Amino acid sequence: MEIKFTKKQYEDLIKMVYLGNWMINSVRFDNIVKKYNETEQHIYSFAKDAGLDKYIEFNSELNRFFPTIEFEDDEEIDEYIEEYDNAFFWDDLVSSLSKRDVIEKYGEKAIEKMTFDELLEKERPFVEKYKDEFGKNGIKNLKITK
Repeated sequence: MEIKFTKKQYEDLIKMVYLGNWMINSVRFDNIVKKYNETEQHIYSFAKDAGLDKYIEFNSELNRFFPTIEFEDDEEIDEYIEEYDNAFFWDDLVSSLSKRDVIEKYGEKAIEKMTFDELLEKERPFVEKYKDEFGKNGIKNLKITK
């Protein structure tokens, strides 16, 4: 199979592959998903031929391709990572607090008997409450008490 890219399309592909592999593997230490690292290496291996060696360089000691500092300092990439982290943080916080509150209100045994739709219905008021609160105030009013 052969796929042809313009230089700009290939640059975008490098960014997409970098971001995809970052999302999958940046949180893993001992259990890296190797198939995505291998795919990333394959895509990176064409950078020099595409005239994009300013973004990807080969380290002969490690026998691997790596993004250059210029690539990693790209504001576009930083913005996507920041947007992802921010969205994930708020979604996870709202979800975790809502699940906690549903368990406190109904109990684990009652929740185990609920259908998925029933559980979503019970969670909805909590989700809306937290989305509204965090949308207006961020974490300003979030307190931990003992």
